[in-house]
Amino acid sequence: MRRDLIIGILCSVLLHAGLGLGGEINFNFFSKKRVVKKDEAPAIQLEMPKLEPEPPEPVEGNESSSEVASLVPPSVADVPGVVDLNSFVQPVQPPPPPTAGVTMTIPKSTGPTTSGGMTKVFDLKDLDQAPVPRFRAQPAYPFEMKRQGVSAEVLIEFICDGNGDVRDARVIKSENSAFDAAALDAIYKWKFRPGKKGGRPVNARMQQPFVFSIADE
Repeated sequence: MRRDLIIGILCSVLLHAGLGLGGEINFNFFSKKRVVKKDEAPAIQLEMPKLEPEPPEPVEGNESSSEVASLVPPSVADVPGVVDLNSFVQPVQPPPPPTAGVTMTIPKSTGPTTSGGMTKVFDLKDLDQAPVPRFRAQPAYPFEMKRQGVSAEVLIEFICDGNGDVRDARVIKSENSAFDAAALDAIYKWKFRPGKKGGRPVNARMQQPFVFSIADE
């Protein structure tokens, strides 16, 4: 009986001692089961890569714009150039001196002559009735001669056939050869009432001057 009493006292003392020490004594002390603590997993420390500091934002201002502009090479269109106003002015050549006209002497005929396959070409003095113009075309003034203010006179000789048309026209006198083509082109457009000899239409030799003058324009 004393043995049981001693064991009860010891248990009571141990119980009170455990409560007084704040529960530090494990009540599983008298248990046969052993408490196995699980191994804690080692903590893994990862090192984060260091971030480079962001460059500062450019500040708008005259200094930054001048630096950027200095790096860009100027284009051809942006480079101002000096324009010479005289480069657009074409010098006007002085008008050529009037060429000496070539005068041809037409032999006087006392009777009908032949020309260009036509027979009996009469002079005006031998006709009973001279040809009369029905249509007269004005010659075109050559542009370059008109621009330079050059005047001239051209004398054309031609044949008015029995139908009143102009044939075999040629220049017999010209103060400037630049006007010859215009005079010939105009005379071929003329129309006549043909000259008559003995009441019948005949071929007649005629002359017609063309005067080119700026004052008449």
